[in-house]
Amino acid sequence: MTTDPAVEIWTDGGCKPNPGPGGWAAILRYGGTEKELSGADPATTNNRMELTAACMALEALKRPCRVVVHTDSEYVRNGMERWVKGWVRNNWRNSARDPVANHELWQRLLAAAAPHDIEWRWVRGHSGDPMNERADALATAARHSLTTG
Repeated sequence: MTTDPAVEIWTDGGCKPNPGPGGWAAILRYGGTEKELSGADPATTNNRMELTAACMALEALKRPCRVVVHTDSEYVRNGMERWVKGWVRNNWRNSARDPVANHELWQRLLAAAAPHDIEWRWVRGHSGDPMNERADALATAARHSLTTG
């Protein structure tokens, strides 16, 4: 891969209520450069917004690189680190042999992650981590934009 410094990414997503209107956000930092991404969906779920944030962040990268993704979603981190290989092996069926929820977003995330060397780091949400709080604020603002247009 590369010996360049890692691209640091913080993601967040959520709905209120769940399911309902949702927002997602990602902050990408490389060296002294930062880029903020965000968006909203009028009818979605928390998990879909968390997955969308990770997809959009990784899809924004222009070349293969080392990446550290900070997420407060255990669903996203565990999915990528523990569950997805089994789902792929079992034709997108979970251990109960039911279809995997959000499988199209998981497939999108796998494709976006493929060219990169990624470390998935879980951070406790709403615990004072400045970058997680910033991502949460961006996602919340995006969700609010649906109603204040």
